[in-house]
Amino acid sequence: MTGRYLIYTPRESWLDARQFDTAWHKFVALCRSLDGDGLGYDVRFNLAGSKPHVLVTASGTAKPRKHPPARLITLPPPIPAHRCRQRALEVQWFLPENRARRNASTGHWRRRQSRHDELAAMGEEYLRAELEFWRELELLSGQRAHFKPGLTDETAYQDDEVAA
Repeated sequence: MTGRYLIYTPRESWLDARQFDTAWHKFVALCRSLDGDGLGYDVRFNLAGSKPHVLVTASGTAKPRKHPPARLITLPPPIPAHRCRQRALEVQWFLPENRARRNASTGHWRRRQSRHDELAAMGEEYLRAELEFWRELELLSGQRAHFKPGLTDETAYQDDEVAA
């Protein structure tokens, strides 16, 4: 198989970035397509003539493309609201205003010594940022049911209504 592809580049296109980008992207897409089909190609630039262009001559036998398998993106399971609340409370214990509440020898911290060390090493601004993160995550995990597909405005808040 032999084929010729002509891509016109408007005169003075290098002055207009948009026209240049359009012609360049066409050229790159064509070369990738030919390479993906297993064809050899030759490129000739003629930018000095009255009609500047790029001539691509392809030859060879096309081979079927091997398409990579589609990536399946799975989201991690959502963090339950009670776990977010617990993490927020842990962070609050390490804020300066709660210095008197700290007790590293409780059963909670004996089981989670690495978390204790991690929080103890954080500065105040990082602790406040982490507290805000866990509070926001707790709020979002509690509202998760409202974001389910198929819910309308009428059905989304039925559980919030109080019977008269």
